[in-house]
Amino acid sequence: MKSSELTMTLLEKSAADNGFDIEHPRESTWLHFGSTHAPIEVWLSTDDDGHPCAGLSRLDVAKGLVDYGDLAASEMPNGALAVRKVGDLAALYRLLRRAYQLARSLPDEPMLAFEKAMAAGIATTETLALTRQRVGQEIFRNGLLDYWEGRCAITGLAVPELLRASHIKPWAECASDAERLDVFNGLLLAPHLDAAFDRGFITIEDAGSVVVSNRLTPDAKRKLCLDMPLTVSGLTQRHVVYLPWHRAKVFKG
Repeated sequence: MKSSELTMTLLEKSAADNGFDIEHPRESTWLHFGSTHAPIEVWLSTDDDGHPCAGLSRLDVAKGLVDYGDLAASEMPNGALAVRKVGDLAALYRLLRRAYQLARSLPDEPMLAFEKAMAAGIATTETLALTRQRVGQEIFRNGLLDYWEGRCAITGLAVPELLRASHIKPWAECASDAERLDVFNGLLLAPHLDAAFDRGFITIEDAGSVVVSNRLTPDAKRKLCLDMPLTVSGLTQRHVVYLPWHRAKVFKG
């Protein structure tokens, strides 16, 4: 892969603008970056046709970028586990931003952040449970904001201050902190959808379709904008692990 110095400068800017603020020494034609706030490294270059390419140090993140670029059949830099190719710099920006978000949210990053926060805290025996829940729910919410890119998983509402972090399997019912903090055990939802989901007036099929309880009257469905087909986009098999529990234990079918 060959890149001009101008292209290299643009690649450097794309990394810095998307959270990759640690610059490592170049590896041949690859620029190498890390991040202060996300546990991932990336390598940037272009192919012979000038298409930007990004090497990634994490396979789970690379798999989560299936809609952000094609796997490139090219020689990988040392340390990279996958390379994705995109059409232009704008697409590279989107890929790097999503890689940064996924690296911060995918398991086990929320769990590691939780353990670090708890180790640094000072809690009495009486307040320990409340402290764990408060800290854990804040970390869980931040993980969902990153995973869902600050948008409601159903409506696409992009006002983070209004969005709620909804557990599929509730905090109190989880068998471990790993379940409680698993971003796949959650959805980022607009307030009215969060309330309806939490109280069992809606649930979600494995394919993403929103199912509305017959206990809501047609008038209530209309006022809640639940009288039209709704879908969660972006569900994975790891969400499907939790969804049957909600349908069986919470949904008022």
